[in-house]
Amino acid sequence: MNDVAIIIPTFRERDNLEQLLPTLADIFMRASISGEIVVVDDSSDDGTDELCERLAKELPVRLVSRQGERGLATAVLYGLRSAEAEICVVMDADFSHPPEAVPQLVSAVRNFDCDMAIGSRYVRGGSLDPNWSLARRWNSKVATLLARGLTSVTDPMAGFFAIRKEKLEGAAEFRPIGYKIALELIVRCDCQSVTEIPIAFQDRRSGESKLSLTQQWHYIRHLGRLYWAKYLRTEGLPRRVVMEAKEFRPEKRRAA
Repeated sequence: MNDVAIIIPTFRERDNLEQLLPTLADIFMRASISGEIVVVDDSSDDGTDELCERLAKELPVRLVSRQGERGLATAVLYGLRSAEAEICVVMDADFSHPPEAVPQLVSAVRNFDCDMAIGSRYVRGGSLDPNWSLARRWNSKVATLLARGLTSVTDPMAGFFAIRKEKLEGAAEFRPIGYKIALELIVRCDCQSVTEIPIAFQDRRSGESKLSLTQQWHYIRHLGRLYWAKYLRTEGLPRRVVMEAKEFRPEKRRAA
């Protein structure tokens, strides 16, 4: 079994992957991390499969292709199910998440006795890309406030985090909508202790943002499901298991 698996959900991210995958492999080597990079691709038509096949000859890269299904959150869950590692790291392919922070996330989960480590934009030392529009900043802030009843984590919208594979076993079900998978895991896996590590969040280098009004509506629906699961669900009701899982001083906050 690998020590670490990095899960990267993708859709038409070939240009970014061509730079990111060698960078992550180099970070593995320099940080003495034994692991693999799992690209979960939603049937991209941009040559992602050919790129991964070529790089896999020299780098610890594995491509998981999904047919007939799309969505960041479900792609991440698909990758988590596929990974065989003690610790799983989830990140985007577009360089909005700094690859050099991966060892810090892994170390936090391994050494600080926390359920999850998040690369946070909002703790002291973290930052947002100065080119981010005012509308996107407000969107992020409002989304965080709406989740305040679910967790006290300052950046629950983060897509860059590490979690122990065994922690997933405690969740009876996963029902994500949209792309806020960290919040789904915090609630469904009952992550009580979350370490937030400051990162400098950058806007994507290339490609188009997946944020849309539809995604914002999905987030509202997702919140409804999570509030129901946390506060209104009656214990003892049958639960459908939809996924099985075999498996500085960071600032630590209680997640609930």
